[in-house]
Amino acid sequence: MGSPPTQPSLPPAPRSRAASRTYAMSYRSEELRISGLLHVPHHAVDRPAAVLAHGYQNPRTYRSGHAMTDVQDRLARAGYVVMFTDYRNHGGSDHDSDLDATLRTGYTVDVVNAVVALRRARLDAVDPDRIGLVGRSMGGGITYNVLVSRPGLVKAAVVLSPMSSSAPDGVEIMTRPAATRAWSLAAVQASYGPPDEDSAAWQDLSPRRFFERVTEPVQIHHGTADRTCPPAWTAASVDALRAAGKEVDVHWYPGQGHRMSGAGHDLSLARTVAFLDAHV
Repeated sequence: MGSPPTQPSLPPAPRSRAASRTYAMSYRSEELRISGLLHVPHHAVDRPAAVLAHGYQNPRTYRSGHAMTDVQDRLARAGYVVMFTDYRNHGGSDHDSDLDATLRTGYTVDVVNAVVALRRARLDAVDPDRIGLVGRSMGGGITYNVLVSRPGLVKAAVVLSPMSSSAPDGVEIMTRPAATRAWSLAAVQASYGPPDEDSAAWQDLSPRRFFERVTEPVQIHHGTADRTCPPAWTAASVDALRAAGKEVDVHWYPGQGHRMSGAGHDLSLARTVAFLDAHV
C-alpha cells in the first residue's frame, strides 16, 4: 500500500450540524494526500464509525464531501462517526496521473487507507475496533475490492446499487465518464488486455474470484429498475458470495432505479443503520 497512512488532520474550526460537527480532514494514501470530511456526533466517546466510498463523480466539478450526503447525515444522526473520503483526483486530494490506466484501483487503496488512518488516529470519539464500510455504485465495487484485499479490516459492509463484482462487466462504465473515453479504454487495455472473463489479468481485477477471502457480513441493496448497474450484477454477486459460504443480506426494491427515492430510499437507509448496529 505504499507509505503508511497518517492520522486524519483536522482544522481547528469545524462546521456545526444538528447531530454532529463536521471537520475537513486529510490523510495519506501511498504518496498522496487524500481529502474528505469527518462527522463527529456531539459528545461522542468510543462510538462506532463508518467509512463511506462514493460512486462516480466528475473530478472536474466535484466538491469535497458532495456525494452520499444522505448516508452521511443518516449515519451521523444514528450516532456513528462518519469518515467520507473524496478519493485521489477529487476535491482537495493530490493527483494520480495513472488512475485511468489502472481501472481506478487507486480508489480501493484510498478506502483501505481511510480505515487505517481512522483507526490510527486514536480519536476519543471512535472505537477503533468498531468500523464499518458503506459503498454506493462504483463505491460498492470498491467495497467488494476492500473486502477481498483486506479481510478483517472492517466489521461489516453495506453496498448500495453496486457495480458488478466481475471487472469485465464494469469496464464500459468505468471508462465512459472520462473526457476522452477512447484514450481511457486504450490505456486500460494496454495494462490488462481486452476485457475478458477468461483472462488471468481480468480475473485478478475481479473481486468475485476472491470471495472466499471475505470474513465480514455483507448487506446489499439494489433497485430492480436500475439501468446503470443492472440487477443481474448483484444477483451474480450474491450467488457467488453464498457459494463461497459467506453471510449476505440482500434487499431488492421493486421499480427503483439506480438512485433510489421515496419510501424505498428511506427503507434502504433504515436497513443500513440496523445492519451496522447489529454487526459493528
